[in-house]
Amino acid sequence: MIELQGVQRVFRVGDQEVHALRDIDLSIAPGEYLSLMGPSGSGKSTLLNVLGLLDRPTAGRCRLFGRDIGDLDDEAQARVRRQSIGFVFQSFHLVPRLTTAQNVALPLVLAEVPRAERNERVRAQLAAFGLADRAEHRPDELSGGQRQRTAIARATIGRPQLLLADEPTGNLDRKTGADVVEVLEKLHDEGLTLIVVTHDPDLGRRAHRRLRMVDGRIVGDERAPGAHDAAR
Repeated sequence: MIELQGVQRVFRVGDQEVHALRDIDLSIAPGEYLSLMGPSGSGKSTLLNVLGLLDRPTAGRCRLFGRDIGDLDDEAQARVRRQSIGFVFQSFHLVPRLTTAQNVALPLVLAEVPRAERNERVRAQLAAFGLADRAEHRPDELSGGQRQRTAIARATIGRPQLLLADEPTGNLDRKTGADVVEVLEKLHDEGLTLIVVTHDPDLGRRAHRRLRMVDGRIVGDERAPGAHDAAR
């Protein structure tokens, strides 16, 4: 599903170069559940952005879903993101003026899914995430856990193959965070490839495969006992 070879990402800050990613080699099979850990500034979010086609590597090769993303222009990359990748962030990124149902529907609106089908899929998604009774509420009327479940429902309504979660429990209390993790892991059990960036060692240990980054490099890659590539 994902193959990186010698991937680098260099940013220029003033007259200095910042090497956010250094010679990353990584293969991820369909259906895997990975955590990505490391200190702040180690390159975790930059790597997630490259995997999610939100950023282009400075050098190296990146293949995603069997395609070399270096050969794709911006429009083609946007199409791949829209069709195959879901994103969940620490800060939810819900549109404040939209209701829960409208926020969840956004990817389908952008994909020009017909209204009748869109409404049916949104109703089913809200029910699946325990949000049916919050359909007409705006984000400021939701709890933190409800906001994150709304964000996950929005990220997965397009039926992506890959879900990227950047500190998905960072703004939540322990119990609410555990509920959100349960939602994410249920999606993985249903076949979704899941990659979670986290500073929480307990959450990191839950993943079947754990990557650790330091100074833009992957310095650790271990699998939980009994874990295996869950290609589906």
